[in-house]
Amino acid sequence: MGAPRPGGATAVPRQPGHRPARGRADAPPETPSEETTRLRPVPADRPRPPSTAPLDAPRPGTGAPDPALSWSAPTAPGGTRHGTGRPTVSFGEPEGYDEDARPHPLGRRGRSQAVAAAVCLVLGAGLIGGAVTGSWLAGDSGGSGARSGFAAAGDLWRNVPVDQLFPPTVRGGGAGPGGADRTWTRVAVAPDSGCEEAFDPLLRTVLGPVGCARLLRATYTDATRSHVTTVGLLFTKADAAGMASLARRFETERLDRRTDLMPLPYAAKDTAAAGFGARQRASWTISVLTDAPVVVYAVSGWADGRTVADPQPAGEAMESGTTTAPAQAGLGHEARGLADRVERGVRGHAGTATERPS
Repeated sequence: MGAPRPGGATAVPRQPGHRPARGRADAPPETPSEETTRLRPVPADRPRPPSTAPLDAPRPGTGAPDPALSWSAPTAPGGTRHGTGRPTVSFGEPEGYDEDARPHPLGRRGRSQAVAAAVCLVLGAGLIGGAVTGSWLAGDSGGSGARSGFAAAGDLWRNVPVDQLFPPTVRGGGAGPGGADRTWTRVAVAPDSGCEEAFDPLLRTVLGPVGCARLLRATYTDATRSHVTTVGLLFTKADAAGMASLARRFETERLDRRTDLMPLPYAAKDTAAAGFGARQRASWTISVLTDAPVVVYAVSGWADGRTVADPQPAGEAMESGTTTAPAQAGLGHEARGLADRVERGVRGHAGTATERPS
């Protein structure tokens, strides 16, 4: 403590101008004449701070990069690079865990996994080979089966007997009004012909774009012989695109519902259909197939030759609650039911015609 000054203030002792240097004992003391503090010597055993110079910085005094600081510097045995003491880094195999939580290296398959993979490979190769072999034996590649079926259907009129296209007896389970069964008996078959006299002029014009290769017709009567129905198969000259175009037109313009586009019936002498003419048409249906060059149609009427002032398409005559004369007599069901079963026969024969004999 300093001596008290007058007035109660305490004197602060004067600080020495220089402090003694710290460091080694043999370092010379600083003198008052030095203007800056002398740098303290660094002990030889103190670790050197890490260098912040870039790896390719030149060595002092040489202007060339220090090879000891390069990644390509030679590595000494033990995993360190010469002259640096820097350890090398390596990555071990990643590990996973099995179902018992035991670690195991990833990427290595157990014996069971390898066996399972080999079995899957063999089975997969067998399935692929079997599919390719089956396709080759069947002669089918992509859509060639559909194309050959379409072409085969166009030749049914010359390759399939008439009794198969128009069977002597056709049974229609549930084809009548209220799901009643129907049976139709063939009474006449028209000679195969062209289409010149087979359709009214307007319908012939509508069907003109697909052409007429052959026309087959047959007339049936029901079990009571009170109704007669003519069913026809028009084999066209069109390809699949042409048939699809005609089918779209019939659908969008509802051509199958126009009374001025009704097909003509086929009447045969000395049969129940002897008086079945244009004025006796009561109901009809027309179906344009897209998987075969065929137009299927049917037209029905009374067997007693009565005229019909208001014919009705089969689709409308079959609707529940319809009270027209063709609807009440079930003539819409007669036309649609018989046409549907003949159409099924065409599709069936076209499918079997594409199969090769065994």
